[in-house]
Amino acid sequence: MSKLEQFLRSRLAAAIAAVLAGLIVSGIVLAAAGFNPFEAFSVLMQGAFGRPKYIANVIIKATPILLTGVAVSFAFKTGLFNIGAEGQYILGTVFAALVGITCNLPMVFEIPLVILAGTLGGATLGAFIGWLKAKFGVHEVITSIMCNWIAFYLCNFIVMSDAFHKPNSSSAVITNPSCWTVLLPEWKKSKEGMAALSNIPWLKEMLLKTDLNIGIIVAIIVAIVISIVLNRSKLGYELRAVGFNNDASKFAGIPVKRNIILSMLISGGICGLAGALNITGISPHTVTLLAAMENYGFNGLSVAFIAGCSPLGCIPSSILFASLLYGGMSVQQMLGAPSEIISIVIGTIVFFTALPGITPKLADLVAKKNKPQGPPTVSKDGTPLPTAEKEA
Repeated sequence: MSKLEQFLRSRLAAAIAAVLAGLIVSGIVLAAAGFNPFEAFSVLMQGAFGRPKYIANVIIKATPILLTGVAVSFAFKTGLFNIGAEGQYILGTVFAALVGITCNLPMVFEIPLVILAGTLGGATLGAFIGWLKAKFGVHEVITSIMCNWIAFYLCNFIVMSDAFHKPNSSSAVITNPSCWTVLLPEWKKSKEGMAALSNIPWLKEMLLKTDLNIGIIVAIIVAIVISIVLNRSKLGYELRAVGFNNDASKFAGIPVKRNIILSMLISGGICGLAGALNITGISPHTVTLLAAMENYGFNGLSVAFIAGCSPLGCIPSSILFASLLYGGMSVQQMLGAPSEIISIVIGTIVFFTALPGITPKLADLVAKKNKPQGPPTVSKDGTPLPTAEKEA
């Protein structure tokens, strides 16, 4: 098998083909709408990576969808479709905000406590969905969709409650600063910090003009750990086995029901972690009244499928997704192109990702082309020629 054929059969080739297809389709739509697609894509790239603060904002936007993407990928690899990542994310923000508001411990205790609370919030909802499936056979897609709305309205109820509502606003009381995970919050605004950063303009812009925080580091570590657990541990083997075949797993002595609940618990916990990191790392550091879903969980679905449900693949996939979302605003502002163009790009990419057989077919064509041709078996006039075996 040639290197080209190997590449065309890989997940990376399928992802690249999907991205290119999405860009081509969106380019056609832009041209049909009267916009120069090359100019639009140039503006998009400049809007995403043209300045240090743009890069920082792309990283910030990528953090929660990387985590929800890893959560969806983990559940999918274990035979479950966690479409409730949005609700688990919301519950993570609620739990983290409540603990961040009511507790004011030293930072070394407060930050882990708030992050743990958010993780437990998402894990609780995920485990409940898994329990319903394991105990009563209720499909996780149905229960997780319903739980999305339960979490949505629970968040709004808490925001507007007398105990947590901030007067004359649409948000809850701000969490205590001791739980914030923004990078160097006090130092970067001090005289010493300003003097040091003045010698490094790009770092100054990233730190002072954005809420750059530790979230992306945590998210990458989680993606690596989940990949190791899935592929190199006994637990991961059991979870994947249950997802592949319940009956065979039960026959082999693997506790099927326990693993279904555990899988959804872990997936929900990762979504809750995403919510907690947004509370601790991004202003206004609290939950607000929701008029619609924030789409961190639903965007995580797209990130997971673009990555082929590979936890490690979610890292570049989330950066791509975040750059499209953030850079797309520049296309709208500078060219006047409709914001729906970015949705078309993303939708087309996900659509072509769902067609995994395209690049393998190209690989088959390459293999057929490179296959050595044997001696002819028929003459020019159609008369069969004697084979070497018959001649012998």
